[in-house]
Amino acid sequence: MRNRKRIAAGLGLAAAAVVAAFTVTPTPPAQGQPAPAKTDSDPAVAKRAEDFIAAFNKGDAKTCASLWTVEADFVDVTGRRVHGRAALEKMYEKYFAANKGAKLQLIVTGRKQVSPDVVLEDGVSEVTDADGSASAARFAAVLVKKDGQWYVDSVRESVAQPPSHAEHFADLEWLIGEWAGEEKGESAHATYSWAENQNFIVSSFATTVNGAPVTGGTQWIGYDPAAKGIRSWSFYSHGGFGEGTWTKGDTNWSIKANVTTADGKKVSVTNVLTKTGPDSATWQATAVTVDGKAVADGPVHKLKRVKAPAQ
Repeated sequence: MRNRKRIAAGLGLAAAAVVAAFTVTPTPPAQGQPAPAKTDSDPAVAKRAEDFIAAFNKGDAKTCASLWTVEADFVDVTGRRVHGRAALEKMYEKYFAANKGAKLQLIVTGRKQVSPDVVLEDGVSEVTDADGSASAARFAAVLVKKDGQWYVDSVRESVAQPPSHAEHFADLEWLIGEWAGEEKGESAHATYSWAENQNFIVSSFATTVNGAPVTGGTQWIGYDPAAKGIRSWSFYSHGGFGEGTWTKGDTNWSIKANVTTADGKKVSVTNVLTKTGPDSATWQATAVTVDGKAVADGPVHKLKRVKAPAQ
């Protein structure tokens, strides 16, 4: 039953691709989808997009199909091909009958006019069913202008891969795994692992002195697309929290952090993380202030990898 619903949803995404042909201001992106491209089209194109969205949301198969050329060609994400406006109308009729209340979202990620009467377009389309379940697909569309109107002539769908910031972590990927260190009765332990889609590195950490827990917590390390740099957010077991900005040096990373402790103190610190070998690193807290008063730098902690990341 679920497989049949997925196939039906894939057919519904064909309709979403049509909207790409005529959209001036794309629908706001669904969470986790790529950002929309800037587009320029005349008012007539925008009006056609509005008409299609209205027809889709009403389940009007005839109007949806009328936005394709007579000999249009569509291949959905499952590889199924539908040829011709008449066949597309039947496809829409079947889809709307099985998916009453389905709604459309679209993100146009690229548009290129290769001639006065031909436009190439790509993006991500998403259809949300009445029960809230959603299906997404990437699309590549060819649009043609006939008798002063734009029509969709060809659409090819492919699986929509979720976006990832993994490329921005190339110089931090070596952290993935389990680390430990011990000096003068103080033990530190930390794990680093990928979050879903490799958009964040998640760390859990704990420190003990002579076997007694001192502090611990969780840290999320992510890429800030606005600032175009690495940032982190830390949450401590005693109730404190902080955030940091990561700056890569020649041989290390400097993490300038501001922390609010559980009792309301304001701490500023620059942590220096240095990779000293494939499975070794050091960590030191420097430039420490507590409520504006300077505190001595912390010792250099040596860490060794005790467990490699799972393959």
